[in-house]
Amino acid sequence: MKKKLLAMFSCAALLAASITGCSSSKPAESAAASAGSEAAPTESAAETTATTASGDVKIALITMDSIDQHWVTLNDGAQKAAEELGVSVTFMSPNTKDDAQQIECVNNAVAGGYQAIIVAANGPDAISSALKEAASSGVKIVYVDSPANVDAEATFSTDNEAAGKTAGEEMIKALEAAGVTSGKIGIVNVNAATDSTVKRENGFRSAFDGKGYELMETQYGEGDAAKSQTIAENYITQGVVGIFGCNEGSTTGTGNAIKASGNSGIVGVGFDKSDAIMNLINDGYLLCTMAQNPDVMGEEGVKAAVKALEGESLGGAVQDTGVSVLTK
Repeated sequence: MKKKLLAMFSCAALLAASITGCSSSKPAESAAASAGSEAAPTESAAETTATTASGDVKIALITMDSIDQHWVTLNDGAQKAAEELGVSVTFMSPNTKDDAQQIECVNNAVAGGYQAIIVAANGPDAISSALKEAASSGVKIVYVDSPANVDAEATFSTDNEAAGKTAGEEMIKALEAAGVTSGKIGIVNVNAATDSTVKRENGFRSAFDGKGYELMETQYGEGDAAKSQTIAENYITQGVVGIFGCNEGSTTGTGNAIKASGNSGIVGVGFDKSDAIMNLINDGYLLCTMAQNPDVMGEEGVKAAVKALEGESLGGAVQDTGVSVLTK
């Protein structure tokens, strides 16, 4: 008997150890769906929330991380659509931007019997093999924010190159209005692989064609606000007149660095919307931010996944979900 009990505990321990980077366990229910019952536990290495409805359709939402307000808002949109359509959407994303953990999320979704995966890829290549395997097993793939190099039913994202160019134009207008027509410009990006932020940088750089500014070599902070602040502070020591942050963490770090420097003449422009970013804008440490519509991405992504599961051909359509320039 003791040997049997020991074997049972050993099996349980092995199962728990296999679920680390990303959870594929039963999703936590929304307040409406789980009244009178306990919410399912959240795995330590990944955030898992869901709207559970009466239907049998299970959709996994896998973003770059579960912490940035951008992804939280995207999940809110997905949960709204899930409730309206009567399907279950599970938010199963790493707590940090990590290719291995994101791949694990995809594998867990397939193993967990999810019929569709809505994904914002860290990069176009790292996750591709896992997504190909998922697709070959019949799982429908829909991209939000940032695609990988695998065919999908549809993609819902910002026209990042155009938005990046707008960010550059906003910076140039502010610099020229201050009488600054030359000088160094720093760029804080996430990494050299993430499709969305690479396109933002390309668009931003294109705005400076023919201008008298020097665009410095891009530095990468992995989307982490503290790392991005250190990078921005190094740019400031080199005498930059402007700094561009390519995502939420990069923008927050840039604004905090300008604030810490006490140099209000540096023009900071960023991407994404959060309370921290808006406070930095309102306090005068950032000029503006390019606010995406992640709620629309999430909502439309779920609608597309359901249509694909119902047999409708979406033809790999790419939809621009828009951007707004937010200032003080």
